[in-house]
Parts: sequence; structure tokens; C-alpha cells
Amino acid sequence: MQQKSKLINPKLASYDLTQAGDRYFDGLAEKFSRSLYQAPRGELRLAMLDYLLPEMLQLKGQRLLDVGGGLGQQAAWFAERGHRVTMTEPSVDMLSYAKNWHRDAKTLPEESITYLQTPLQRLTEHAPGPWPLITCHAVLEWLGDPQAALSTLSNLLAPGGQLSLMVFNRDALRFSNAVKGNLEKALSDRLAGKGKRQRLTPISPVSHAEIEQWSAESGLRIDAVAGIRVFQDYLRHPPATPAESATLLALEKHYCRHDPHWRLGRYLLYTLTKPEFIE
Repeated sequence: MQQKSKLINPKLASYDLTQAGDRYFDGLAEKFSRSLYQAPRGELRLAMLDYLLPEMLQLKGQRLLDVGGGLGQQAAWFAERGHRVTMTEPSVDMLSYAKNWHRDAKTLPEESITYLQTPLQRLTEHAPGPWPLITCHAVLEWLGDPQAALSTLSNLLAPGGQLSLMVFNRDALRFSNAVKGNLEKALSDRLAGKGKRQRLTPISPVSHAEIEQWSAESGLRIDAVAGIRVFQDYLRHPPATPAESATLLALEKHYCRHDPHWRLGRYLLYTLTKPEFIE
């Protein structure tokens, strides 16, 4: 899921939140590519998803709704594995970036991805499904009402369908602030970003307890959970050689689903299933 950096339709961006309190990323495609995916943390995140998704999902070439697909890494990953993907993204710039990258890729089956510029809240209108497989990675933490968003995703999911959900972990953010010496901030729980300028601290970081509660209220069952970047963010000295990077990846893979380690992953990855029958 590697990609080249390119800036699509550069323009001045408005960093204000939407009326719904959401954060979009027009004007930030280049920053996302450079800061998140061309850096060690982004490389590790993609490597962990490459490792975990086949373990945590029943992949049978199903139709897939990729919600908030960003720069298009996950849409490409699933398309390369035989899925017909509908990628949705509210940001014009991010969607344009994904389209251009997918067009230039040599490994994607022709017409395997369709694109829809729309926010999550309008998907029941524009992509009602029901969908046998939905991915929603690193989206809820940028929304003003992540609980309502999870309910919407449940309504889009077919009975027996699976939702791959990844969220920015509030508990890990607290721990990270304490490790960095931001003790008052950690104690007062002032963890959420403001959604201003080009800062990329999520406005609605989510805890595992909240996902447990919201999933139950939305009629979804948690079948699996893993932590992504469990150790990387707390290293005093980052890997200095390819061999050290490989050892770190092996460590992350070994403990990403072991309690208590997964609970401090910077991201939490879930497989949520909508039961076929309601008892």
C-alpha cells in the first residue's frame, strides 16, 4: 500500500469545522501523504493492516464500502484482492489524490473502484446498500458525533456483514501525553484537538469502552480487536537500521492482539458483525 507523493489541485484550505462539527481535509492531501504515510509511523500502520485484515475479516471478494477512504490506500488494497470497492470521501482534494494515484497504479483491476464524494452522514441516502463488508478507518475521531456515525454504519451493513472499524485510541493518547511530560493535560483529560489550522490531533479520540457501548446500542457484535502501533510511539530511540525496524514490526505483530498490550495501541482495529438474527 505504498504510494508516491503528489499534490492534487493545491489551494488554500479552510480549516474550520463543518456545521456538524466534523473535520475535513481539503488542502491537506500533501501533508497527509508526507506526515502520515511517508514516515515510519505510517509505514508501520499500513504493514500492520496488511497483516491483520486477512486474519480479522472473512474476505470473499465481497462488494465493499470504504467510508472516508482518504488517500485511497485501503480501497486499493481491497481492489487488488478482488473486491469491488465504492470509496467515499467528503474532501475534494483527498478524493482527487486517490483517483489520480489509483489511475497510475499498475496493480489495480480496471474499473474496480468507484468514487463518491459525500460525508458519512449522507451515506444512507447515496450508498444505502445493504453492504456485506464496510471499512471505516481513522474516520470517527474526526467527527463531531462519532456515536451517531457508528449507528449509521450499522444501518448500512447487511445482516451477517462485517465492519472493519479503526479508531484513534483516547487511552493511548492520554498515556502518550503523560510519557511526554504533559501531566496536567493528561490528568485533566484535555486530549482532543481543536481542528484548527494544519494540526492533526483528532477532535474526537475514542476509548475502547465507548466502542463497546456504542456497538451494543447499534446492534453490532465485537468479534475481534487489535492494537496498531502498540510500542512504536513510546520508543525513546526509533529504529536506526532496517534490521531494527523489522524487529519492531515483529514485536508489534506478536503482541497486537494480546491483553493488555493491544489496549495502548495508538489505533484500535475492530471487526464488528451485524447478527443475521435478532434474539
